Amino acid sequence: MPSVCLYFQAHLPFQLHPYSIFQVGKHESYWDDKRSEKILNQVADRVYLPTNKILHEAIDAHEGKFQVAFSLSGVLIEQLEKWRPDILESFVRLADTGCVEFLSETYYHSLSFLESRKEFFRQVILHRDKIWKYFRQDPRIFCHTDLIYHNHLAYFASQMGYKGLLVEGVERNLHGRSPNQIYAAAHMQDFCLIPRNYYLSDDISLRFSDPNWIHYPVNSGTFSDWLSRQYGKSVHIFLPYETFGEYQSKESGILDFLKALPGEILSRENLDFKTPGELILEADHKSELYADDYISWTGAQKDLSSWQGNELQREALLKVFEMEATVMEKDDKELIHEWAKLQEANYFRLMATNGNFPARSFLQNFSSPHQAYLHFMNMIADFQLKLR
Repeated sequence: MPSVCLYFQAHLPFQLHPYSIFQVGKHESYWDDKRSEKILNQVADRVYLPTNKILHEAIDAHEGKFQVAFSLSGVLIEQLEKWRPDILESFVRLADTGCVEFLSETYYHSLSFLESRKEFFRQVILHRDKIWKYFRQDPRIFCHTDLIYHNHLAYFASQMGYKGLLVEGVERNLHGRSPNQIYAAAHMQDFCLIPRNYYLSDDISLRFSDPNWIHYPVNSGTFSDWLSRQYGKSVHIFLPYETFGEYQSKESGILDFLKALPGEILSRENLDFKTPGELILEADHKSELYADDYISWTGAQKDLSSWQGNELQREALLKVFEMEATVMEKDDKELIHEWAKLQEANYFRLMATNGNFPARSFLQNFSSPHQAYLHFMNMIADFQLKLR
């Protein structure tokens, strides 16, 4: 009886101001609060408000048999605190149902693990505290930024008390095995890896409204049939939460699809829902999944190339972390927060030259990767002067 594990990642970066060379040394804000608020309101009204309502109604209608998992980045929660407390309260109400599991991630949805394990640890603790503050949950499962994963990450997560991780179901790591089962991390039988079935996940997040897709238009009944025919103990559908109403517009029928999906799945005798935390409690006889090179759920290569694929990106990230020791010596909470915000993964994706430059208007405020790099480096130069 395969279980469906449905997980949503919800994150919005603070929007950057264009920052010219003439602003360096003036210490003006790097973040465009007006644009950030506008985009948050847009996504909140199109995605978070209606989709949270659909999930809550489904949980009530199916008397706890429908369950989902979320990770909300710390910077998204900050924006909700500041501009949309009604949305934050709707997530709290979902947590109160007892049918929603909240996962851990880095507070700033950052690339800190690549450069500083100490900073990574600090951010994970910050995020854990924020999740406890609002949802009264102490997560057992970790979800790294955009499912970035390496063997070493499992070790660090286990040292922090986590029991499992979400990963991308990449063929080069599965070696012909199915993503529809729980694996053990390399040389760590007690630590679980839950791989995303990206074929089925991308059917919703990428192909749902594509008229050229062979299965277009797909409905919840057909999708549930596909799930029921999957081999394996569990099918892991991991999606950006912005799929529902932003990546796929309301006019595409995506919200109606989601509304009908829980009932369609539960009407199949061989399907039920489980959260990641429940899956790992039932996992046994796990084979190991190795990731000696970094994998992720982003881009055709499913590696780090979306964020570290060229010299611009690598230099920018290195410059951020060259300041770490000096920032921490200042022992200034606001200064540390400002520095950590500069680590947000999307800022480096804006510099991608391999086709992974984000086309979504709410993800970027620059016309090209080179322009994004120049303006970001101006911010770094200004921040360095601020530290002096």
